[in-house]
Amino acid sequence: MSFPKRLLTMYMDLGLNERDVMVIMQIHRYQQEGNDFPTPSELSQFLSFSEQDCSQVLRKLIQKSYLTIEQSTGSDQVINESYSLFGLWEKLTEDPEESYETNNQSDDQPNLFVLFEQEFGRPLSPFEIETVNIWIDEDQQEPALIKAALREAVLMGKLNFKYIDRILREWKKKGIRTVQQAREASKSFRNQQGSSGNQETYQKRNRDSSIYYNWLEEDE
Repeated sequence: MSFPKRLLTMYMDLGLNERDVMVIMQIHRYQQEGNDFPTPSELSQFLSFSEQDCSQVLRKLIQKSYLTIEQSTGSDQVINESYSLFGLWEKLTEDPEESYETNNQSDDQPNLFVLFEQEFGRPLSPFEIETVNIWIDEDQQEPALIKAALREAVLMGKLNFKYIDRILREWKKKGIRTVQQAREASKSFRNQQGSSGNQETYQKRNRDSSIYYNWLEEDE
């Protein structure tokens, strides 16, 4: 079964709609013609919906890990970007039982992206979505812990992906892998702050009884 035919018979099982399928097929067509990274503007030229709608579909496909952005350096040292549909290929050829288990494990992932967009007050860029996917897929971070890092960044007034990434790396260095471990570490930190005479400042920082604190300043 060819790629387009398999997609047309399985797309609803993957949580996709007809608009998503048309964007995927246009990307596939562009790549067959030598354009590995068509822009939303280029895609919309052959579709009945707008450039903005194309951008929304691209974000959705990246969120679901069906589409990724890859970078390569050419002989002239120029960085080239391209779309990869490998994640979609894998999903289309996946064993049904394996697919069921994977879907159950990633139930929190769409909600995670929604939470990020709510906190940032805007749609995430493709690169930001890719960053979240890297945290989950490559760094093996639990969605609950990523939410905790996001909440910490909000409380500290440092809402940016670089800061959240530093929090997650710091937690990983300390062996913190669950929210429960984060809670225990928070209690320990609070005790240390109390013994150094900074308990009042720390309580203000935890004004909503949050389990989060500025992990990055602990060792500074």
